[in-house]
Amino acid sequence: MAPVASYMFLLVLIGHWPFAFAKRRMHDPASTSQHTETGSEFIKELNLHPKLDVNIYKPNTSDSGSITNSRIVEKPLRLPVLGYSSASIQDLAHFAGYVRINHTIGARMFYYFFQSRNTKDDPVVIWLTGGPGGSGAIALFKENGPFHLTKNLSLVWNNYGWDMVSNIIYIDQPIGTGFSYSTSEQDIRHDEKGVSDDLYDFLQGFFEQHPEYVKNDLYITGESYGGHYIPAFATRINQGNMNKDGVHINLKGFAIGNGLTEPGIQFKSCPDFAFLNNLINWEDYVRINQMVPECENAAKECGNIVLRNPLF
Repeated sequence: MAPVASYMFLLVLIGHWPFAFAKRRMHDPASTSQHTETGSEFIKELNLHPKLDVNIYKPNTSDSGSITNSRIVEKPLRLPVLGYSSASIQDLAHFAGYVRINHTIGARMFYYFFQSRNTKDDPVVIWLTGGPGGSGAIALFKENGPFHLTKNLSLVWNNYGWDMVSNIIYIDQPIGTGFSYSTSEQDIRHDEKGVSDDLYDFLQGFFEQHPEYVKNDLYITGESYGGHYIPAFATRINQGNMNKDGVHINLKGFAIGNGLTEPGIQFKSCPDFAFLNNLINWEDYVRINQMVPECENAAKECGNIVLRNPLF
């Protein structure tokens, strides 16, 4: 069995540290003296350290046969959903599976696929959760997926799910994230080029399995650290189309929500936004700005921990 540890880095929270510090100060009457809590202590306090750094699976003799050499392994996904939708779940193509990444030693990328509730001719949309390193299940069940989780853990249809107008793919990426795994640590990526090459190979494998969607328009979407992944992936697709590396991909555009592209600049804008929108007062604004360099250093430190090589 492949490992199933849910590996979801939450570096996106770093972008909100100034607000978190401000909130703690405003709601703690005793916090009138200079704040001395370090960024690293704040991370530990929130318990943001994953148990596994990356999802590496090294099979032993007894279960080595469980890893198939097939290019793609895919199974129908039939989840019990409450309520009604514009289409019967029995009539929709819902899949989950793995694509073997050809140019790697032993990497396989996990995905969920949901056919459009409107028509199969709708665009194909790829969703990349940020991180760096985020499971597609975050967006699937909490943001723009076909379903939402209720408080009693039942699934209900999301009337605003993006599958209303698109055939959508959620990918656990980069390799080592979520259910995506490798048998070798050499397949773990430390830059956007490695990530985009893997995603391009993934898409080639997916269209090999589902040639009926090749002609559709394709859009790449995501959030947060997707500000790094998405432009690199789009560039790789354009290069692949020009070089005829594989099947031609009908890329039409991409969208980035709350993109983390240049932390050194973006972090410094958070106090300005908070002050101009009356979320903090002038005293808080001054104190937060004094902590910005500390937050930047903590972000770099966390980047070292996550990918063993700073990406910032």
